[in-house]
Amino acid sequence: MSLVIRGGRLYDPAQGIDKVGDLHLENGKIAEKGTAEEEIQAKGLLVVPGLIDMHVHFREPGREDKETIASGCEAAVAGGFATVACMANTGHPTDTAAHVTYVRKRAEEIGLANVHPIGAVSKGLRGEELAELGTMARAGAVAFSDDGQPVLNSELMRRALEYARMFDRVVISHCEDATLTRGAVMNEGEVSAELGLRGWPNVAESAMAARDILLAELTGARVHLAHVSARQTVELVRWAKRRKIPVTAEVTPHHLALADDRLREYDSRFKMNPPLRTAEDVSAVLAGLADGTIDAIASDHAPHTVEEKEQELAACPNGVVGLETTVGVVLDLVAAGKLPLARAIEALTWAPAGILGLRRGTLLPGVSADVTLLDLKAAWKVDPKSFRSRGRSSPFSGMKLRGRAVHTIVGGRLCY
Repeated sequence: MSLVIRGGRLYDPAQGIDKVGDLHLENGKIAEKGTAEEEIQAKGLLVVPGLIDMHVHFREPGREDKETIASGCEAAVAGGFATVACMANTGHPTDTAAHVTYVRKRAEEIGLANVHPIGAVSKGLRGEELAELGTMARAGAVAFSDDGQPVLNSELMRRALEYARMFDRVVISHCEDATLTRGAVMNEGEVSAELGLRGWPNVAESAMAARDILLAELTGARVHLAHVSARQTVELVRWAKRRKIPVTAEVTPHHLALADDRLREYDSRFKMNPPLRTAEDVSAVLAGLADGTIDAIASDHAPHTVEEKEQELAACPNGVVGLETTVGVVLDLVAAGKLPLARAIEALTWAPAGILGLRRGTLLPGVSADVTLLDLKAAWKVDPKSFRSRGRSSPFSGMKLRGRAVHTIVGGRLCY
């Protein structure tokens, strides 16, 4: 099958390409030229490498009431994502080669987004004993993480890094000192004091980030800091990169755009892990993303049932959905002049591909024909009722955004 995308603005930060032209897709690959069995008219649209979300939670197997791999993939392509990487904290944790194989094969059967499993660091995500990292790597795990739970045992984290280095995999760190966050509902600060809610201090994130940065320096292994939210953590990553320590980091759209004052109405849509921080923290992570200190943008798509999220604030689980709003939030920041377009697209394509070791995230000929078409001017209102995801808890519900994905092509197939 051949497809040509006509007259779009081809934009690929990995190659330094920004020009109006045609893009040819042949037999599932990007081609220099080819025939045109099918065409997509892309005048006025931004044509970029298929977007990559390196941090999502598809709850299958075990909690299909929250999200299935099928519904997650539908949400991904609707949001412009051709590729996602799934965290291990499913109903039955992805801590063996068999679990990795299940996720990979199930996604292949569905045939929408590319799905890359992330294996657990520890058996059962309990933080007590290393999981089977080698066999999971051979089965297709692109990284290892106990995300959702911190690895509190420093010796275990050190061994995980050493083993991951043997298999050229990155360890993704959920930076949280859980001894400082027990019972916490939101960020520790003026707003939590005003509302009488137990707070979560910035240091609970930054202290663990510091530990894992130093362990990366000790072992020479790659560590990636998930969902950076605190200004101190941004400074630590900046320091680590100056020292050439193999550390990368990501930030979520909600930590780029929202602050802890959103909790004044006790609305569970704004409860997540890590919590929304202060306006100063928001400015710091946004600046860190803009200057390249923070490498990638990831949704941390974490669906829960409506019944779970409608509990009172202290009882409801952390987590919000994001696959179908990430692009809109990020492009809205670009439109507002808060984030350079090149940095935004790189953080959603080439950067996560490099962190996970994927040959994706570029329009280079010969690479898989994963392409996303973006309308930078499209104005739309977030309506969770229209989501493909089974999750409905969005902190952006009702907000008006500027910019969205209009087509998602995966392996040369128009999937959205």
